[in-house]
Amino acid sequence: MNAHMFAVLSDPNRLDIVELLHASPRTVNEIAGVLQLNQPQTSKHLKVLADAGVVDVTPIANKRLYTLKSQPFKDLDMWLTKFRKNWEDSFDRLEILLAKEKRKEVKKHGRK
Repeated sequence: MNAHMFAVLSDPNRLDIVELLHASPRTVNEIAGVLQLNQPQTSKHLKVLADAGVVDVTPIANKRLYTLKSQPFKDLDMWLTKFRKNWEDSFDRLEILLAKEKRKEVKKHGRK
């Protein structure tokens, strides 16, 4: 997992671009229009995403089509899976503890 990915995605505009590209490939002008950004600003964000390996750029005539790459997100998901298991185990232990506390409370006060 590339830690640089977090820095790249930490910018709200780049994250919005990723969300847009998840739905379908788009040109810089389409992205700029939807997100209400200017074209140079959008191009700058797309360059950062491309340099990080998050998007592919395909020249078509005088336009560039940006497509989201899946592998960086698969890598991120695999990395997060290690932590997800720990979180799930912690939540399972918390659920058991809360159920025990609730049973104690019911016995103490005689409620059902």
